[in-house]
Amino acid sequence: MEARLNPFTTPVLSKVLKHVTAAGRVLTESTLPLSTQELVKLRASQINGCGFCTDMHFKDAVHAGESAERLNLVAVWREATVFTDAERAALELTEEATRIADAAGGVPDGVWANAAKYYDEEQLGTLVGAIALINAFNRANVMLAMPAGDYQPGQFG
Repeated sequence: MEARLNPFTTPVLSKVLKHVTAAGRVLTESTLPLSTQELVKLRASQINGCGFCTDMHFKDAVHAGESAERLNLVAVWREATVFTDAERAALELTEEATRIADAAGGVPDGVWANAAKYYDEEQLGTLVGAIALINAFNRANVMLAMPAGDYQPGQFG
């Protein structure tokens, strides 16, 4: 399988992705646990059907020490007992924000309030940034039909 367009060699798109990637690096400086950030990226990628990002964030999370059991249960986090209440709040926020077009009123106040019980302002800002960025990456990769399976942890920096 081959992508419809190579995002790394297309002049304008490669510049755009360079900036989006740089924005993503800022998130790693946050106090929001990297494990939570990877769970969020994985869940949004699953919802959006982005095989490339699902592969990437599963592998990056395993490489960072996350258990395969927890990662396997991200898609069914509501029924899984392996997530903390804070992680569950982050996953709920991720789902609501990723499915924003499906909700007439956007992200419900109760979902935001639940996340705010566990995360401070900086961490909430990081969640917003991470969810927005992964959705942008997902949409680009799905449009380009980027193939999944060949990603190696740390491949992009």
